Amino acid sequence: MKTKLVRIGNSRGIRLPKPLIQQAKLGADIELQVQDDSIIISSVRDPRSGWAAAARRAAVRGEDALLDPVTPTRFDDEDWEW
Repeated sequence: MKTKLVRIGNSRGIRLPKPLIQQAKLGADIELQVQDDSIIISSVRDPRSGWAAAARRAAVRGEDALLDPVTPTRFDDEDWEW
């Protein structure tokens, strides 16, 4: 699809047709990136999106164990009460 840059104050912008916005599932907030000589427009994603599902999958596979053994501290031995 070919379009033109339009003046918006001292900047320039583009108008995106509604069907294109819907097809790309763009919301009110978007991210812009420059890649080589192109501008990439994408939806803003939650930085932790998918973490809960990934943790559940890791637990099912038995990959959710601590990497290091638990090292008790003096607090654990002397001060902590259940």
